[in-house]
Amino acid sequence: MKIAKIVAAIIAGGIAVTSSAHAAGIEGNWKRKNGDMVNVSVNGGKLYCKITSGSKPGFEMCNGMGGGGNEWAGKKMKHPRMPGMMSFNGSVKVSGKGLSIKGCAIGQSMCDEETWTRAN
Repeated sequence: MKIAKIVAAIIAGGIAVTSSAHAAGIEGNWKRKNGDMVNVSVNGGKLYCKITSGSKPGFEMCNGMGGGGNEWAGKKMKHPRMPGMMSFNGSVKVSGKGLSIKGCAIGQSMCDEETWTRAN
């Protein structure tokens, strides 16, 4: 009987560890395909994505997107290769180990999408 309880405790512990790893959510450091490192954070219930190293350190890609959990959207997305005055409709979603970020101009007719990988 004691062995069954130990096995059950080990299994339950494994499930808890798996759940904690999955619960990491959207916040943290992510790597773009071009090598840029981006810190994704939630402040005041809004999502922010700031390049911390690479092409344009300090550049804010997603500036105050609304949503929650693993899905966010907003109209203040910026792209580091575009003029700073331009903003786009954007969405950010986390699935598994990847973060998908998409920005569109002129409705949904001109879009660009990237998938980032978790760096931490």
